[in-house]
Amino acid sequence: MPVAHRNDLNAPQRLPKKGLRITPLGGLGEVGRNMTVFEHNGKLLIVDIGVLFPEDHQPGIDVILPDFTSIRDRLDDIVGIVLTHGHEDHIGGVPYLLKERADIPLYGSELTLAFIAAKLKEHRITPKLMQVKAGDRQQAGPFDLEFVAVNHSIPDALAVFLRTSAGTVLHTGDFKMDQFPLDGRITDLRAFARLGEEGVDVFLTDSTNAEVPGFTMSERDLTPAIDRVFATSPRRIIVSSFASHVHRIQQVIDAAHANGRKVAFVGRSMVRNMKIARELGYLSIPKGVVVDFRKIQSMPDNKITLICTGSQGEPMAALARMANGDHQIQVGEGDTVLMASSLIPGNENAIYGIINKLIDLGANIVHKGNAKVHVSGHASAGELVYCYNIVKPRNVMPVHGESKHLHANAELARMTGVPDDRVVVGFDGVVVDLVDGKVKVAGKVDAGLVYVDGQTIGAATEDTLAERRLLSGGGVVTVVALIDPKTHKPVEPVEFLTKGFVHDKKTFEGASAQVEKALVQSKADGIDDIAEIEKIVVDTVSNHLRRTYRREPAVMAVVIDS
Repeated sequence: MPVAHRNDLNAPQRLPKKGLRITPLGGLGEVGRNMTVFEHNGKLLIVDIGVLFPEDHQPGIDVILPDFTSIRDRLDDIVGIVLTHGHEDHIGGVPYLLKERADIPLYGSELTLAFIAAKLKEHRITPKLMQVKAGDRQQAGPFDLEFVAVNHSIPDALAVFLRTSAGTVLHTGDFKMDQFPLDGRITDLRAFARLGEEGVDVFLTDSTNAEVPGFTMSERDLTPAIDRVFATSPRRIIVSSFASHVHRIQQVIDAAHANGRKVAFVGRSMVRNMKIARELGYLSIPKGVVVDFRKIQSMPDNKITLICTGSQGEPMAALARMANGDHQIQVGEGDTVLMASSLIPGNENAIYGIINKLIDLGANIVHKGNAKVHVSGHASAGELVYCYNIVKPRNVMPVHGESKHLHANAELARMTGVPDDRVVVGFDGVVVDLVDGKVKVAGKVDAGLVYVDGQTIGAATEDTLAERRLLSGGGVVTVVALIDPKTHKPVEPVEFLTKGFVHDKKTFEGASAQVEKALVQSKADGIDDIAEIEKIVVDTVSNHLRRTYRREPAVMAVVIDS
């Protein structure tokens, strides 16, 4: 089983004339940031451009994008972007690429395009939308695209089948095989079988649940647990969910209606997306059930349901602000908080922190760990094996998941008879070529994390985050030294200003003497550049604090000629 290792690879050579190149720029080794670039006959096709949400060790970051470096000088070669469904980890990065070329056609289903169009409107981008449905075929440059219905935790999801003169690819997007979906739209296994009969040269399969045995539970199995929450909760019910999780929100609305409760949506993205889903007929809301948030506040607590964002512990989302007491909704004794989404790996600490704060406020917390209120949107191992046996692909490249998920998925492919040398376990940036019916690793391209920090894109780096972590962990010490330019001796006592650094009167006594000694030595060494002198001061104080107190604050220096 070929396993691509970053350190063993260089930039790829030119793609063979009759080849098809596959380059994942996100989604391999992580849950999120999904993006795959296909190259054939000098043209590029992109499937999904998602974002990744920051973890605790990435302070101040809003979202994380794929790295567009490898395609930036080829924007004119892009013939389209296929969007498999409307979750942020698949569409959230689209505005950032369209800022560089706004007229790239977007292919997707009705709901998916409606979600992305609303998002692009906020970015003041008018997109070129190419609406498709299951069964449709479209030509995008040298790529013949066929779309296949798949079931996921959001309506209107699609897999895509690529036909090229170099071979074929079936990309599942995110999918599962729920046999009793809320909207009655199942994964089209008949189409998978038909495409398998035609011949699937490369199968790109969702790996998120590849470690989970058996079959993923049906959405309908959650209804009793959700109904129980609504039947037994004495006061307000606050539901947190992804702003695009239409199926789960439908279940909540149905339960609220059955128990005589009104519903209000909280959070800009939640209000926007549910309005779109309702207008397009993907969300069915009985008359009078949903009311304006301002109106619901005057109703009795046992008649109120609030649906908000923040299921992943996002610091600025509504639920986190409620937990911190920084929201107009004040959570109190007897309220029930229903967390109706799964934990995305890396977000656990933030979510558990919010749960603990809400419990301290007196709320009753219902989540996947203590009630059957969430089911995954991804195929488990049994479903994946089923698909491998139906499709019978010639080559397999697992996508969408952390490394352990990719390897587990690869093992399933091997167990169903796919030869070891035709199963490729890759990483973000790996370049895989399909030539003469067989895949091979051809090299790697840049595919690092691109941080969005406020209005800046890519300006924050790993060094920036290291500085922020240092500031949060040790505080700041600023050293101010007024020196005689002839001798570099301080003309006044060296001053130490601190923020977030705990100290006493003795902490800087030894540092003062060492700074004075270092300043005098800088003159003896012929150093007169102020920036170099300040660096000497920073190093001197940092070393002293580390050796003496085992503390590592961020140290800055200001040296002034008297």
